[in-house]
Amino acid sequence: MDRHICIHGHFYQPPRENPWLEAIELQDSAYPYHDWNERITAECYAPNSASRILDSDNQIEQIVSNYSRISFNFGPTLLAWMAEHATPVYRSVIEADQESRKKFSGHGSALAQAYNHMIMPLANRRDKRTQVLWGIRDFESRFSRAPEGLWLPETAVDLETLEVVAAAGIRFTVLSPYQASRIKSQSSRVWRDVKGGKIDPSAAYLHRLRSGRTMNLFFYDGPISRAVAFEDLLERGENLANRLAGAFSDVRDRPQLVHIATDGETYGHHRRHADMALAYALRYIEAKQLARLTNYAEFLEIRLVRRIHG
Repeated sequence: MDRHICIHGHFYQPPRENPWLEAIELQDSAYPYHDWNERITAECYAPNSASRILDSDNQIEQIVSNYSRISFNFGPTLLAWMAEHATPVYRSVIEADQESRKKFSGHGSALAQAYNHMIMPLANRRDKRTQVLWGIRDFESRFSRAPEGLWLPETAVDLETLEVVAAAGIRFTVLSPYQASRIKSQSSRVWRDVKGGKIDPSAAYLHRLRSGRTMNLFFYDGPISRAVAFEDLLERGENLANRLAGAFSDVRDRPQLVHIATDGETYGHHRRHADMALAYALRYIEAKQLARLTNYAEFLEIRLVRRIHG
């Protein structure tokens, strides 16, 4: 099957600790929870580790980990808090990455992240390198493997950032379709203008850097991502599944990847019970054979194999 679907969730919370106490103080706005980390964990992070799929009688039919079937990244500062204060959920995230490696040809679904959620183009080269290396080392210490991809905060990027990321051994990152300017095929010298979000998001792109290094770029589907985050696409799991499947084209004669990227907190915190819609959509896609679920690293391998063998 040359139709593939990948859903990416960017999970992040800023450090909320009082620097003098090294602890989060009571946050009244998070009531009935002690603080916002606890509240969002209860509404989103925990439910996605054990999401319920209901039958026609609203009885629990299956409990699944969404993390093991999507692409995701957790900010290092959030994982540090979870490791101490939400240990079972933290362990479920680590285990989900291990499980995803079994499902996706040895490629884990977790991505690293620039350490402090810094807007990378605003930093000097030394700070960019620090952010990338700290993010990678934190990832390795938690997931016991090297990351293949790295999430850039707000997908903000410049060429120097890509150079730093590539030099650190990262294979790919995910960007907004509005960050693409022009593209060309490898066999052509003619560039095509894709400004204004006109780039085809169903393909992976190779960017050749001035240093001679390369970086694989994925540009997420903007309209579907916006519909997930700001519209009612998560009201029913079937709606999400069918909207994703509807983005494929019979005209394309290559492997297609329909993928979206949103804040992970969309699935349960921003939208109540949306973790269940996500769980149902993922199962519906597989059951109806609408496409094959994948992650970014596996899709790169699929594309490479297809290129070699034709």
